[in-house]
Amino acid sequence: MARVVVGSYLVRFPVGGYMSWVLQFLVGFRQLGHEVFFVEKAGPGEVYDPVTDRMGDDGTHGMRLLDGLLRRFDLERNWCFVDASGEYHGLSRSKVAGILGEADVFVDMGDRGAWAAETPASCARLLIDGEPGTTQMRWARMREAGGELPRYDHYFTVGRNVAAGTAATPDLGINWQPMFDPVVTDLHPLQDPPRDAAFTTVMSWQATTPIEYGGRAYGMKDVEFERFFELPRHTPERLEIAVAGAHTPLQRLTNAGWSVRDAHAATTTYDAFVDYIRASKGEFSVAKNVFVATHSGFFSDRSAVYLACGRPVVLQDTGFSAHLPCGEGLFAVSSIDEAAAAIEMIAAEYYRHSQAARRIACEFLDTRVVLAGLLRRVGVT
Repeated sequence: MARVVVGSYLVRFPVGGYMSWVLQFLVGFRQLGHEVFFVEKAGPGEVYDPVTDRMGDDGTHGMRLLDGLLRRFDLERNWCFVDASGEYHGLSRSKVAGILGEADVFVDMGDRGAWAAETPASCARLLIDGEPGTTQMRWARMREAGGELPRYDHYFTVGRNVAAGTAATPDLGINWQPMFDPVVTDLHPLQDPPRDAAFTTVMSWQATTPIEYGGRAYGMKDVEFERFFELPRHTPERLEIAVAGAHTPLQRLTNAGWSVRDAHAATTTYDAFVDYIRASKGEFSVAKNVFVATHSGFFSDRSAVYLACGRPVVLQDTGFSAHLPCGEGLFAVSSIDEAAAAIEMIAAEYYRHSQAARRIACEFLDTRVVLAGLLRRVGVT
């Protein structure tokens, strides 16, 4: 049994999708028989409160959700949040120091190296790159400005083509290792969707500002959504997006035939996020422009949950089609016509595509596959 410490952001952004993302790793490592802990540090003004829709320092809401969620898995004594003032919540400073001192693996998935000084050299430090393309461009700019790149023992990326060397991303001389975002399929038993269920997704219109590199700006989902804006006019199936973002063109979306919900209201907790997916017929989603333009091979952790729930997925291709089986249960599309055809195929033989979706999740994305493989590659069994 290994001691695995996961450093990420959850209290800082306590909404359902992010809670699900982190939970898959924590429960997945625990499922494999390892001892797992979650740690997080916040700087001034870094905590988002979805109730007030404001940034600040108060992590009370996020800590309450985190503690309640981890209690279900007997992990309520295995977390620590350090607020902007340096106060420790959950585990004490001394206990965290002891845990880190005996850790076998530290997994940085949005931690930004906050615990690097407290992690011993004997601990394998892993980076999980969840923003392929963006990460490499930012690091390239950092190096061009004379800065030093973050140092880890192992670099993993969910950009499968970044790892394969076929993505249009800067060559940093780093050995990127491929992985998928994992999903605990045991948490998502198959259930039939409601009869009136829609194809849905959960998204941010503009998650961040565009990143500029090499004289080009790489944007977010708002850029790619334009290619599919008229999709509701091409299919009789109901299409819905749960979307966040101040610049979302709500009236234009409604006029085009989309059903629109507020993402934060619809998925305010982990349970709400999963319930929203279970109440869906399947997923249709675009990808961030940076993922598409760089052909990164990115595949979403959110889409992994849809598949695990037996919800077929129609997803804009980022190059992931080279790494996952497509055409049954999962479809990689690049145009409105392809998306409409995929949705029609799913609707015509829903049970077959639902079963195929579940099989893909179990065979390729299950934590027992993804995380066990990750640990083997760093010498932990």
